[in-house]
Amino acid sequence: MTDLPLLRAPPFPRRTATVSRHPSAAVRPPDVSLERVRAARVGGAFWAVPARLESPPSVIVRPASEAEIRTLATEFAGGQVLWAVPLPLQSFATQLSRKEGGAWYGDVDPWSVLDADRLLVAHGDDEWVAIAAIIGAPVRLLSDGKHGRRGDSAAELAERARALLGQVEYLDPFNGEAASIEQVIDQLADWRRIIEENRAIAVAFGMAWWKRREIATFLWVPERAISFARRASSAIRQAERAGGGIAIWPSRAAAISRVAPDRMPPLVRVEDGFVRSVGLGSNLVPPSSVVVDQRGIHFDPSAPSDLEHILATHAFPESLVTRAAALRRTIVSAQISKYAAAESAPPPPRQTGRRLVLVPAQVEDDMSVVAGGGGLSSNLEFLRRVRAMEPDAEIWFRPHPDVDAGHRKGAVPDDKVLRLADRIVREPSMAVLLDVVDAVHVITSLTGFEALLRGRQVTCHGTPFYAGWGLTTDLGDVPSRRGRDLSLDQLVAGVLILYPRYLDPVTHLPCPPETLIARMAAHRMPNWLDWLLPVRRWQGRFMAKLR
Repeated sequence: MTDLPLLRAPPFPRRTATVSRHPSAAVRPPDVSLERVRAARVGGAFWAVPARLESPPSVIVRPASEAEIRTLATEFAGGQVLWAVPLPLQSFATQLSRKEGGAWYGDVDPWSVLDADRLLVAHGDDEWVAIAAIIGAPVRLLSDGKHGRRGDSAAELAERARALLGQVEYLDPFNGEAASIEQVIDQLADWRRIIEENRAIAVAFGMAWWKRREIATFLWVPERAISFARRASSAIRQAERAGGGIAIWPSRAAAISRVAPDRMPPLVRVEDGFVRSVGLGSNLVPPSSVVVDQRGIHFDPSAPSDLEHILATHAFPESLVTRAAALRRTIVSAQISKYAAAESAPPPPRQTGRRLVLVPAQVEDDMSVVAGGGGLSSNLEFLRRVRAMEPDAEIWFRPHPDVDAGHRKGAVPDDKVLRLADRIVREPSMAVLLDVVDAVHVITSLTGFEALLRGRQVTCHGTPFYAGWGLTTDLGDVPSRRGRDLSLDQLVAGVLILYPRYLDPVTHLPCPPETLIARMAAHRMPNWLDWLLPVRRWQGRFMAKLR
């Protein structure tokens, strides 16, 4: 029994998310769609642990006292009854259940129990009554309350639920401003989806220490905090005990297979998202976006991934494509790339009358290059191939920032670069460069996707995730699984909306991509590890000299 709004946020750790409140003055009731609430399966404690029903009950009972439990146990003796007993009564109910039989649950997700074919027996002030009315389940009321009165018809209960939803003020949890009920329903549905997916994960392994705070939020479920195993053997034991999978950074998957080649638990790969942060991961800047992939990982074309499945099968309704187009325009106008909007010098002048081609170098041992490069891993050899294909073009070569910082492999001496390229461009931001070039050649670099956002021609020498959908010139081997042409905004919808997860750096709440992009554009991206940046820069210079 609660007086809280029916639509409310999960109890996220360290942060309070507010999506609704009872107003101090009358509000204009919105036109509430119960069908939309029902489809999203949000309302009440939807984040609670789902009930694991061994057999479907015909009756669900929500008693309010010990005396009521005794009376109702007699009435429903021998029936297929599920007793959804509030926490204070669980001890008594458990003792009685040994005599009377039946299934007994405490606080569970009501949507995992209620069904249109199951009778709910509850009190009128119980929010389960409103949820049952939204679902269309029959209800028998034990007392009158705000959610129903004895004698109410199913239509009257549904209308009461609709009215109560309309008497609430709805808020954007990320800025506190007024929001529509539709926006709140969509946000709650997204949180529900993430929590449900996270329940399949028992333990995390291979996550760098400086990413763990963010990873713990990305993988959070209300009933437990994610644990981080230090050793592969420990991760396997914990996964086997819990009957779940291991969330793993892709580069550490081999460690699991070496320890348990014959009893590999399910692996859920976690990797940086495509709009990641302000600053480099090699400088210990935690990610504000990740992907959590149950099938594989997007950068490895040898096997299916969740992203490939989305792009190959999703229907892409017009509303989603319109949203993707708006997101794309915002990213381009704010000059945002993987590492956010950056203060940038202007681009150098280009030569008149020549096609201008950008060649972004990559980390030569990066997993995307190893998995998707088709054997091409040398930045120098890559540049040679581009020059051979573009003999008359002006070529700008962009060194990879992690390589330039000394943290990763792939440096090419400037004098060798300038034998093939017309210019080395380190200073302007990637977004600024993409605004002025005509075309981009990549091995597997995310720069190719960012170039597509800006309408540039893209040639893929390897097989990145955005190749094979009819938008790029593909020189690498494209899997037959990608036999579908997409529009640019369908690609954007899959890559930036449906596949990744985002974290608001201000509220520390899981958020939609639009919220993170707005923070980046406003330069509101705090980093709790700023104090380590000078150390990492010194370390990078030292390692570069050693190489």
